[in-house]
Amino acid sequence: MTQTPPPVTSVADIRQTFLNFFADKGHTIVPTSSLVPVNDPTLMFTNSGMVQFKDVFLGTDKRPYVRATSVQACLRAGGKHNDLENVGYTARHHTFFEMLGNWSFGDYFKRESLKWASEPLTQVYKLPADKLWATVYIDDDEAYDIWTKEIGLPSERVVRIGDNKGAKYASDNFWMMAETGPCGPCSEIFYDHGPDIAGGPPGSPEADGDRYIEIWNNVFMQFDMQPDGRLLPLPAPCVDTGMGLERLAAILQHVHSNYEIDLFDQLIKAAARETGQQDLGNKSLRVIADHVRATAFLVSDGVIPSNEGRGYVQRRIVRRAIRHGYKLGQKTPFFHKLVKDLVALMGDAYPKLREDEKRITEVLKAEEERFFETLANGMEILDAALADGSKTPARRGRLQAARHLRLPARPVGRRLP
Repeated sequence: MTQTPPPVTSVADIRQTFLNFFADKGHTIVPTSSLVPVNDPTLMFTNSGMVQFKDVFLGTDKRPYVRATSVQACLRAGGKHNDLENVGYTARHHTFFEMLGNWSFGDYFKRESLKWASEPLTQVYKLPADKLWATVYIDDDEAYDIWTKEIGLPSERVVRIGDNKGAKYASDNFWMMAETGPCGPCSEIFYDHGPDIAGGPPGSPEADGDRYIEIWNNVFMQFDMQPDGRLLPLPAPCVDTGMGLERLAAILQHVHSNYEIDLFDQLIKAAARETGQQDLGNKSLRVIADHVRATAFLVSDGVIPSNEGRGYVQRRIVRRAIRHGYKLGQKTPFFHKLVKDLVALMGDAYPKLREDEKRITEVLKAEEERFFETLANGMEILDAALADGSKTPARRGRLQAARHLRLPARPVGRRLP
């Protein structure tokens, strides 16, 4: 029999509850690090909670604590991890997201890690235990036994996952931050959203559906992947875990899409206010709501729109948001006005965001004004060409406009995005 659904709780409460749980277990609460990795040429942006601890895993840095917990701001919009074009059109893709995590640096290992994953989910957040599934790497008997014999998860809901991507260690349950560096087997925790949603359990042919959603990954850092593919043991086995805050919030707030949680509900309403769009289910509002988080945090961390490197990614995100506003009929700068709404929602958890509010607003406004001028000039070229009755000038004008707007040219007769 299915247990009572978990209580509704806010994103802000979920963050703090997570930190409090692990602080009570002897973990030091560590502030989020910058979205720009420090002294790490292998990454364009911080894409997981463990990035700031990479040197600790490698043994080249030592912290005054052996247990840590944090809520890390992450970005996946460039480099190896790039979800940009999916953002706004699926239930769970984001550019910016928050990762709840706990770490052990040579202290506890698999047993405590898995038990301290099960405990907050079922006893603190009150998730129904019969909704949880777990996966382990195919030869990780220790993790399998902990789940089935100690925690009590039924064996039919603990799935062994092998090397399913054509190469050794290329598995959903062998985690690697990059092509080289710290890595190891992992155990993922899934939540079953119920039979009304299509999709099969992890490891099945239907696993890509939306019914079973991964919420937490416990990585057991044991190795350092070398450029030649060799696995060297790390100085001490470590634990690195990550749970998507937005995914957990969707479950706790009894919705299926991340874009329906309280934080996004408010940002989407703010985007509707500034664009005049009344349909709150419009995908463009989702894009704008997601992108204001990413761009504001990037500016706060020193990334200014430009034509190269991180600044180019920042510019792409800003302009993608503006184009979606333009599609909704907004022909004047609007995006920067959402910064105040974002700060009201996230400023308590990220004080630097509140400190930088004025600068963030000014930077985004300047980029908006620059791009709206570009849009206006490009559309003038296009409109003039389309007003001509002959096809050849129209096509020439469309190509000129596409170059001016930095948009892909399309055949005459189809609308530009």
